[in-house]
Amino acid sequence: MNYETVIGLEVHAQLLTRSKMFCRCSADYAGAAPNTHVCPVCLGMPGVLPVINRQAIKYTIMTALALNCTIPGYTKFDRKNYPYPDLMKGYQISQYDAPIGQGGYLTLEIDGKPKRVGITRVHLEEDVAKLLHRTAAGDGSYSLVDVNRSGVPLMEIVGEPDISSAEEARQYLVKLHGILQYLGVSTGNMEEGSFRCDANISIRPEGSTETLAKVEVKNMNSFRAVYRALEYEAKRQRQRAEEGKRLVQETRGWVEEAGKTVSQRSKEYAHDYRYFPEPDLPPLVLSKEWVEEIRSQLPELPDARRERFISEYKLPLYDAGLLVASNAMAEYFEDVLKVNDQLSAKEVSKWILGEVSRIMNADNIEIEQYRERVGPERLSKLIQITQSNTINVATAKSVLEEIYQTGKEPDEIIKERGLSQISDNEVIAAEVIRAIDNNSQAVADYKAGKATALKFLVGQVMKATRGRANPNLVNELLKKRLEEG
Repeated sequence: MNYETVIGLEVHAQLLTRSKMFCRCSADYAGAAPNTHVCPVCLGMPGVLPVINRQAIKYTIMTALALNCTIPGYTKFDRKNYPYPDLMKGYQISQYDAPIGQGGYLTLEIDGKPKRVGITRVHLEEDVAKLLHRTAAGDGSYSLVDVNRSGVPLMEIVGEPDISSAEEARQYLVKLHGILQYLGVSTGNMEEGSFRCDANISIRPEGSTETLAKVEVKNMNSFRAVYRALEYEAKRQRQRAEEGKRLVQETRGWVEEAGKTVSQRSKEYAHDYRYFPEPDLPPLVLSKEWVEEIRSQLPELPDARRERFISEYKLPLYDAGLLVASNAMAEYFEDVLKVNDQLSAKEVSKWILGEVSRIMNADNIEIEQYRERVGPERLSKLIQITQSNTINVATAKSVLEEIYQTGKEPDEIIKERGLSQISDNEVIAAEVIRAIDNNSQAVADYKAGKATALKFLVGQVMKATRGRANPNLVNELLKKRLEEG
């Protein structure tokens, strides 16, 4: 029997507000000493009263609008009751039946065709404290509680089970992550926990609407981890079904080092959170005027920017999609063009998606960190120098690497290292003759019709000139000399 994969994603994103959701404590707790960003409200002391963070409401509305959600005129907060050591009050202030956004969607490009993934709801809640588990020699294990994170505004985006593969899930998360960064509502840092994903995955016989037992997968802290975990889990579930083994509803954790999911706890029954309206917070009326004002303030989002890059800069769909996946990358691209509007947009795109991305990947940094070392002015100048044939592309790549490592200007490096391109016919012709005289076998291979022999001879000339010879001129003179001989 053939099976289909059914995946629904739940994403939590910490909002980039200055203070916490219901108190005035600073929400910028990263790197702070444990339990230093706390007050009686986020510690859950008796008798304290929460106050709603207006900026968090605005950010959630912005996100819901960007995800094509309907914004109701009425929303409220609820108490979600469950006992856990990281929940300071013994309940979490969240939203239940009246979320801020509902009924939206996100459009993916799957095999060149649009696919709409539904968004059930976008709601707001408070984050919980952080448990730090420790093991002491001879005394067993224990846990410490850091309350700094408790009360930080946390937005939850619940997707419909419209995703059919691990790759679609990865694309969904990348696109959602990009939208949040474009809006400026979240850092989206998965390693720091400001962008977290839980996945519900099940399988069903092809053509059926009835799924087998649903599994919730947790502990995935990167896009790659989500992809690998869902690939593994879909394969595991299919294998058990084909072997006639029972699939159970459970929560499983992803173990990165082992490359597999492991059972954490059974979820045979839905947990009764005993939701009821939060008595200490009034319901909120979201006026149409305020919502429309927020809508008018939305920035250009990735899909719109991609279409503009295609129409305005004549970029291929694939290249435009890569550039706009990150707001910072798209801004870097346009800033390079602003420095010199005579540059070809396609050439700038090629450099950013090629050599710039290679250096970023090698050093495991983001475009913001790269930009600190190689600003738009330096990259623009390097491309201009290359296009003027002062240096060739191979030399320009080594110059870019040195700019990144040293912070020097392109022309300074070129002058110091004597890298200016040789375009003198007589100088190159002399090296061409030397290459032909010293490589008789390659000459014979070329005359026998082997195209690779010409590349070898070009390489010999480039090697002799330390990569400074104009490669187009080298090719031209080599062909002419070989045909004459």
